[in-house]
Amino acid sequence: MKVIVPVAGLGTRLKPHTYSKPKPLLTVAGKPVLGHILDMFNGKKYVEEVIFITGYMGEMIEQYVKANYPFRSRFIEQKELKGQADAVYLARDFVDKDCMIIFSDTLVDIKEADPDTLPNIREDGLIFVKEVKDPRRFGVVVTDQAGRVTEFIEKPDEPVSNNVNIGLYYVKNSQKMFRAIEQLVQRKIQTQGEYFLVDAFNIMINQGQVFTTRTVDVWLDAGKPDTMLSTNRYLLEHGHSNRPKANGNIIIQPVFIAASADIEGSIIGPCVTVGENSVIRHSIVSDSIIDSYSTIQHAILHRSLIGSNAKVRGTSHILNVGDSSQVDFVQQEPGKK
Repeated sequence: MKVIVPVAGLGTRLKPHTYSKPKPLLTVAGKPVLGHILDMFNGKKYVEEVIFITGYMGEMIEQYVKANYPFRSRFIEQKELKGQADAVYLARDFVDKDCMIIFSDTLVDIKEADPDTLPNIREDGLIFVKEVKDPRRFGVVVTDQAGRVTEFIEKPDEPVSNNVNIGLYYVKNSQKMFRAIEQLVQRKIQTQGEYFLVDAFNIMINQGQVFTTRTVDVWLDAGKPDTMLSTNRYLLEHGHSNRPKANGNIIIQPVFIAASADIEGSIIGPCVTVGENSVIRHSIVSDSIIDSYSTIQHAILHRSLIGSNAKVRGTSHILNVGDSSQVDFVQQEPGKK
């Protein structure tokens, strides 16, 4: 089986952080979002190759994957952002049998989406879904009484289904999927001005392909600041924290604090990630992500995202600070810089 991971998006909802790094490399619970996703495939015998559809700062994605994951990988550039289906179609020359597709801000429990269990399904495809109370903000999956998918609908005005499409799919016959994408483009079927993958799935269903669903209990989204923080919180609470020495500080679990971080006279936690070589002095930090090489001094931070190489001093705010930025609320004495 081949795995296709589209990672070419601009991550506009996560600016200013995505000015300096691609969205999949933003950190939650001690590692990039992409790392948490790729852990699903590490060591899986049925995964032959992982294909990344890159774009914006794609060389950073390639460097991260090659440095941290031993599986066979391939990188294809999406030069024009025409949508999800177009991104997946770029892998057509390298996928000839079954494939799994996962989008770069979709995190699920590995037990619910183990790639090695997928070849056992009898249907033509499997759509992973999450049941929610109000599905109107999402794309939904409609099924019949036998559990077979009948239609995908993007953000329905009326709640026709509570099963939300989470962005994780398995397709047995990849060539039929690629032909459906070709028809999608030929017929210029677009959603919100782009070619959506589920519209290609609708074509496949109309042609007789049978899709079923698998419900996941855990679906984490890392596509905007508030969901980044909630994902960080969940992962820390469910096995991704560590237990650093207090060294005179007050540490309130769960936290992930890199071993190289330098903390003095501070209260850290709960639900805080502190990256490598960061410095925190005389501060209180809770429910926040502090990226690597940042400096926090005399500050009180809650529900904040602080990018790498940033400096924050003398404030009590909710902050969203990008890489290499400086936020300074300490009044300097005249003549001093």
